[in-house]
Amino acid sequence: MNHRMIVAINCHILRIVALFMLPALGISLFQGEQSSVFGFLAAMALMFLPSITQLIPKWRPKRRNLNAKDGFVIVAITWVLVSALGALPFVFSGYIPNFIDAFFETVSGFTTTGASILRDVEALPMGLLYWRSFTHWLGGMGVLVFLLAIVPMGRDAGYSLYLLRAESPGPQVSKLVPRTKRTAMILYGIYIALTFLQIVLLLLAGLPLFDAITTAFGTAGTGGFSIHNDSLISLSPAVQIIVTVFMALFGVNFNVYYLLLMRSFTKKTFNEEFRAYWLILLVSSLVVALNILHLYDNFWVALRHAAFQVSSVMTTTGFATANFDLWPELSKTLLVLLMLVGASAGSTGGGVKVVRVLILLKYARNSIQKILHPRTVHVVHMDGGVIDRDTIRGVNVFIICYLFISVVSVLLISIDDFSFETTVTAMVACLNNIGPGLGQAGPIENFADFSWFSKLVLSADMLLGRLEIFPLIMACTPSFWRKAT
Repeated sequence: MNHRMIVAINCHILRIVALFMLPALGISLFQGEQSSVFGFLAAMALMFLPSITQLIPKWRPKRRNLNAKDGFVIVAITWVLVSALGALPFVFSGYIPNFIDAFFETVSGFTTTGASILRDVEALPMGLLYWRSFTHWLGGMGVLVFLLAIVPMGRDAGYSLYLLRAESPGPQVSKLVPRTKRTAMILYGIYIALTFLQIVLLLLAGLPLFDAITTAFGTAGTGGFSIHNDSLISLSPAVQIIVTVFMALFGVNFNVYYLLLMRSFTKKTFNEEFRAYWLILLVSSLVVALNILHLYDNFWVALRHAAFQVSSVMTTTGFATANFDLWPELSKTLLVLLMLVGASAGSTGGGVKVVRVLILLKYARNSIQKILHPRTVHVVHMDGGVIDRDTIRGVNVFIICYLFISVVSVLLISIDDFSFETTVTAMVACLNNIGPGLGQAGPIENFADFSWFSKLVLSADMLLGRLEIFPLIMACTPSFWRKAT
């Protein structure tokens, strides 16, 4: 294991995150928010502190190559460190003095979950509100993907695919172009362009600049942090429709956007996952709209709220335009199921991912056919090609780990003695990076009443969900750290 390179990359990441605090610091200075200014300066100083190790010759990396194990370690360590140090402005400013609460809030931000412990979001100063929303945007595409896009790490860039593979969501990661750095730049270029377009449209819809930027950050990262206590309930229908569309767009695999930019309009572009994603989203929106029709003035109002909430839940954004905890059981049940399915692989959304659901269904069908016709050969096809056994095995292992973590988490959280609905949906909301659940974890509630122990469990769930389980599990396995003999 290349320990020195692991330390060097983590120092790079911490410096980048510290520099990203500058806009928030500038807002705090402009608004005269002295406690926030102190909080950001102290946090930035601590983030630059580890870089001192790079001044010591024995800590500088002699070789820059990494293997798959190093990639998983870097991803696991980076996300925990960034979440812990990113929480410090809230603690040092005194607005979230309890570190566990601040850690929960920041983990929720970087993992684009959107679960909050804040009872009065609007009480936060503008600098902290900006930083809170920006953690969504940075965590949406991934802090290490950003590193690959902008930071020169030397000629030997072959290792960078291991970082991209360990951090990117989905059962498999492929490069858009031969060079991984170029791939990361393309991904972030698309990400920035879509974010900017949404900000412009929100401004045209009448939102103030600060509101438009923070709302776009929450949408792009599919996170759901709002600067308003009622999420987006009080905003205009035009704003809600714009956010609905962009939540759905950010839930699409970014490879599709790249292929469209290359003017590729083939079956590979609009693949099975893409078609299934939109079919599930549209059909679910229609079903929910019909189910809640009696609660609204007409079908179009019901459809607007239904489409918003389905898009918000399926893309694991977590914004709300209504208290869906009061909707009929069919709608609530469907929304919980959509929480589990999640968005597309290669998007900023969370959940199990549509492609994994498709692979599992195809594998189940082939297994049944194998039982009925044992002499025939059955393989799993997708998009005209054969899915290799390693990918299928990886999906099966992911689901097994996912179910095991879910059961253990529910048992641990149940110590708080909340209702079964609250306990289960809180776990689902955090493990799938959604934010709101039902009951006391519902869209107009928060996680403030959960114990410090449950907040740590749910924080771990958020990290596990964002990193798709394996990096953190591997980093916590003793055998992973043993030297090969």
